[in-house]
Amino acid sequence: MADARLDGVSVLVTRPAGQSGELVSAIEAAGGRSIIFPVIEIVPRSPQDIASDLAGLPDPDIVVFVSRNAVEHGLAWSGDGAIAAVGPATAAAIEAAARVVDIRPASGFDSESLLAEPALTEVRGKTIRIIRGIGGRELLARTLRDRGASVDYLEVYARHAPNYPETEIASVVRELEAGDIAVVVMSVESFHNLVALLPVSGRRALAKARLVTPAARVIKEVSDRLPGCPTTLADGPGADEIVRAIATLAPHSSGQNS
Repeated sequence: MADARLDGVSVLVTRPAGQSGELVSAIEAAGGRSIIFPVIEIVPRSPQDIASDLAGLPDPDIVVFVSRNAVEHGLAWSGDGAIAAVGPATAAAIEAAARVVDIRPASGFDSESLLAEPALTEVRGKTIRIIRGIGGRELLARTLRDRGASVDYLEVYARHAPNYPETEIASVVRELEAGDIAVVVMSVESFHNLVALLPVSGRRALAKARLVTPAARVIKEVSDRLPGCPTTLADGPGADEIVRAIATLAPHSSGQNS
C-alpha cells in the first residue's frame, strides 16, 4: 500500500461507531484526513429477547453469520452446527473468538459468494440458522430454501439511523460543499441513511463527491438516486482496499468509474 497516497484528500467515513478505526488509521497513514460520520447505529437486542426467540428454533446443522456485528452479538447463540461466514472480516471475528470457520467464500465477501460454496449447494434436508440484524437481504434464506434447506433467522441486533444535532449536519454539508472529498459507503442501507440525514443542499453536494464502496449494489443505487455522482468500486471491504480505491480517483472527477 506504499504507493496508495491520499495526501490532501478528505474522506467522509460513514461506518458505525467502533468499526471505523482500522479504516481511519489507514486513511491517515496514507496522508488523508478522516471525517467520521457514522450513519448506522448498532443496538444489541436484549439477551432475554434473543433467548425467547431461540427457544422456538430447532438445532441447526449450519449456522451462517452475515457480518461482524452478527458475530459480536450472536456467537454465543450459535449452537453446535458448522459455522459459515459471509466474508473474510466476519470469518476473522469468529476466529478471534477462538471458534472454527467451516464454510467461507473462496473469493468475494457477500451472500452470492457464500452461496457458491459447495457446502451450501447441497443442503436438502438440513436446518440452517442465519444470525443477523433485524431485517436485511432475503437472498441467503430464499436461495437455501429453494435448495431444500429449512432456514430460520436469529436476529441479535437492530440498526438505526443516528440522530445528529443540526450543527453537526451543517459541518458535514460544509465539508461536502468544499469539494475534493471522497465518501466511503459500505452498504445500500448506509447510503440511504446518509442521503436521509442530509438536507437538500447536502444531497446536491454529495452528488458531486467521489463515492467509494466495495458493493456493486451500492453503485447501482447511487446511479439511480444521484445520477452522475462519481463512483468507484473497491476490490473489497478491507481498509487497504478502500484506501487504494480512493487513491485511484482523480481530483474533481466526474461520471462513473465502476
